[in-house]
Amino acid sequence: MSDAWEVPTVGVEEELFLVDPGSRRLVAAGPRVVARAGPALGDQVAGEFAQSQVEVRTSPCTTAEELRQELLRLRAGVADAARAEGLRVCASGTPVVGDGEPTPVGDHPRYRAGVRQYRAMMADFSICAFHAHVHLPDRETAVLVGNHLRPWLPLVVAMSANSPFHRGQDTGYASWRSVIRGRFPCLGPPPYAASLGEHERLAAAIADTEAMLDAGMPFWDLRPNPRLPTLEIRSMDVLADVDDTVALTVLLRALVMTARETVLRGDPGPRTSSEVLRAAYWRAARDGWSGAGVDALEGRVLPAPVQAARLADLVRPMLERFGDTARVTAFLHRLTTRGSGDRLQRAVAREAGLTGVVDDVVARTRGERPPQDPVG
Repeated sequence: MSDAWEVPTVGVEEELFLVDPGSRRLVAAGPRVVARAGPALGDQVAGEFAQSQVEVRTSPCTTAEELRQELLRLRAGVADAARAEGLRVCASGTPVVGDGEPTPVGDHPRYRAGVRQYRAMMADFSICAFHAHVHLPDRETAVLVGNHLRPWLPLVVAMSANSPFHRGQDTGYASWRSVIRGRFPCLGPPPYAASLGEHERLAAAIADTEAMLDAGMPFWDLRPNPRLPTLEIRSMDVLADVDDTVALTVLLRALVMTARETVLRGDPGPRTSSEVLRAAYWRAARDGWSGAGVDALEGRVLPAPVQAARLADLVRPMLERFGDTARVTAFLHRLTTRGSGDRLQRAVAREAGLTGVVDDVVARTRGERPPQDPVG
């Protein structure tokens, strides 16, 4: 690996809900909060599809600690702006409480076009994700690296699951956000592509059917970012704990760079069946970290921790090279002992109900961890 790639930068985008501290319901105050946070955060804060959301975007970061400090600063800035509007910021993949009333859509041509194209499918599309970016300016290589990452995406869904509740109902799923996204023909894992040209032709063909808004900006869970020199991974629920977000991001960096070395040796990646991959996504969304999932590489059902151990072994040389081994090891330990976000939310719900879940996620979003994480 050349010196220029010794420490590739990473970045994160996070979508966050705005909630009323009394009712704990979503509030369509995104434009006001963005305007209030703007003087301090500039273009690192923006609106999102629903007016009950805001988005924060880190600068490119070299180290995990640099990324952590960026996220803490951005979250604090948005939380302060929300508090000035009498609101709180909540990092959950779906709205925990509330009724079925759709929240107003943000004032952006792409959002309005989505409503025209997908109609009632957009009625409950108030969901929050985090996207990880890994610096990878060669778009041809990025597509081939994506082929290697495709089979691991269901595990990433399980590791980041943080949306068991949806508007007052326990869905029975670990990541209901993934289920909402999965009904769209243009969301989810990308198709296998043997080249950048094939990737672009597939996007254009899907856009011609009107199943995708814009071939130049596909919303697949892996893509060479249309505007940035990065490979973007988009399959994750937003996570309440910044340390989890950072650890998963640097784990993905290690996977991207491991795959890049494989691509440079001439391997374009496994042709994992899209049907098996979709099934693996669904199983991961339903059962999350606490269940078994489909190993999309082999088609076998394996516990998520077993798959994660395999992933850690695969990328260990890169984790060690970038100084991230301890951080990722601690993250996997937290998942095993504390559980992922869905398990935490359900544990709180048993003790304090859904309003308590919102309060707990709000505290975690701000970095105010409870002294004892609930388990069970």
